[in-house]
Amino acid sequence: MNENNGEIKKMMIILSKGTLENVYAAFVLANGARMEGIEAEMFFTFFGLEAVHKKKLEHLHVATVGNPAMHMPTMLGGLPGMEALATHIMKKEMEKIDMPDVLEFLEILSASGVKLWACKLAMDMFHYKKEDLHEAVDGVITVGDFYKQSSGEGVHMLFI
Repeated sequence: MNENNGEIKKMMIILSKGTLENVYAAFVLANGARMEGIEAEMFFTFFGLEAVHKKKLEHLHVATVGNPAMHMPTMLGGLPGMEALATHIMKKEMEKIDMPDVLEFLEILSASGVKLWACKLAMDMFHYKKEDLHEAVDGVITVGDFYKQSSGEGVHMLFI
């Protein structure tokens, strides 16, 4: 029997949300894997595609409604300008710790060897074309293709 003693060899990260906090969580996890010498692949589906869409990736927002971690009443989070304010504050705090913006982070991930995949079903559903996506995206694949790439020992999958 071949034992790998629980060693993580590859991280497969599925990003389904396009909020700034979810995109950064996925990017940090993929980048952290690469820094530890672990392979990483990302699969962008549904609203997660906004993180790699050329016209949308620099306009992501923090979710203020339905986010209990915001510690504000839902009604307050829905007020005009509240989402923009929360987004501005989060971006300022990230700048203070030298966190790259979404575009630069995408390029860092690609350069470090993270494979970036767009979901074919979501692409079709939103009528996106490969040309709409950032050049760092390696291709458009089906969920079945992503699962095939997830086979093997020491592979972990995260859904964000």
